[in-house]
Amino acid sequence: MSDFLSQILVYDDPDCIVIHKPSGLLSVPGKGDLTDSVLTRLVACDPRILLVHRLDRDTSGLMVFARSKHAQREISRQFEQRQTEKQYQALVLGELVGQGEINVPVRYDPTRPPMHIADPDYPKHALTHWQAMPTRQQHGQTITPVLLQPITGRSHQLRVHLQYLGHPILGDLLYADPLGLSLLPRLALHAQRLTFQHPVNGQTICIENNADFW
Repeated sequence: MSDFLSQILVYDDPDCIVIHKPSGLLSVPGKGDLTDSVLTRLVACDPRILLVHRLDRDTSGLMVFARSKHAQREISRQFEQRQTEKQYQALVLGELVGQGEINVPVRYDPTRPPMHIADPDYPKHALTHWQAMPTRQQHGQTITPVLLQPITGRSHQLRVHLQYLGHPILGDLLYADPLGLSLLPRLALHAQRLTFQHPVNGQTICIENNADFW
């Protein structure tokens, strides 16, 4: 096992693995010279590894990969049919209290790539449940830790939805203001919990891994 895999491996069996993706590393190769990615490194360790889903480059946290076409199809189906459960941890600027949901469509903004925007008139809905945790002070500013559960899986959904609430995620190079960028050197968004059914034996697998900023 490579040093990279040993550092990020969270769960391992003959059919699938779960890893902790570092912030700043692509899930899959990008365009041009952007060849370095989690998938590239994992395939170098084990050629059987197959992609199931993605996280944004600057988002850290749990990802599941398959070790066979059957496992890939089965876990991918669970993601597509929203049978998986995902929970994220985030830090947002300002005081956010209570819990609720954000039910506003999110679409790509072709005038400002790669940004997305909340657009109530867009036909594909986007739904996020959120729960605020006790606030804390950081460099004289009020920060709220938030648990997020995306029901749909639109690109940049959580980041755009928190901005829509008026509480952008700290360290977000696309959606935070200068103050939010100054308080943390990375995007404060982490895929903390992932629950799915094992692709072969059907048993429920629930993995949790807290963010280093939490």
